[in-house]
Amino acid sequence: MQVEFALQRDRQNMGRRYVEVFRCKKQDYYNAVASEVSYEGIYDNDYHGSPPPSRTKRFSDKDQMEYTEILKMRGLPFSATKAQIIDFFKDFKLIEDRVHIACRPDGKATGEAFVEFVSPDEAKKAMCKDKMTIGSRYVELFPSTTDEARRAESRSRQ
Repeated sequence: MQVEFALQRDRQNMGRRYVEVFRCKKQDYYNAVASEVSYEGIYDNDYHGSPPPSRTKRFSDKDQMEYTEILKMRGLPFSATKAQIIDFFKDFKLIEDRVHIACRPDGKATGEAFVEFVSPDEAKKAMCKDKMTIGSRYVELFPSTTDEARRAESRSRQ
């Protein structure tokens, strides 16, 4: 009965965030919990408290952030492809070989990606796409660092 009640919340908002609710197997749940405990930052989001000090600081006003040439995308559909991300940023100069969709160690997408642009200025211009949609999901954009992107990439290969 609780599952059916939870499924009724599909495609509604939790605060300002759009949420999708779907059935999964118990093993998927256990894998997600184990990954959250074992791998720092895979589920880094606003609901789990403050990010570790080594993480990029987040401000409520994204204009105050220091920009690098890398943007972190959060809230992607789990089925998002590299081609869809490139198309999302088609009006901006990005480095196609430096588009990386973050995955958990079991190979499933986390809903995050890292995109490297040709310059910090180009990345800042691309921030105008913040909160625009890919499929039915709106995507949040954050300035990121080379270090954060490489850590996510290396976790995906484990």
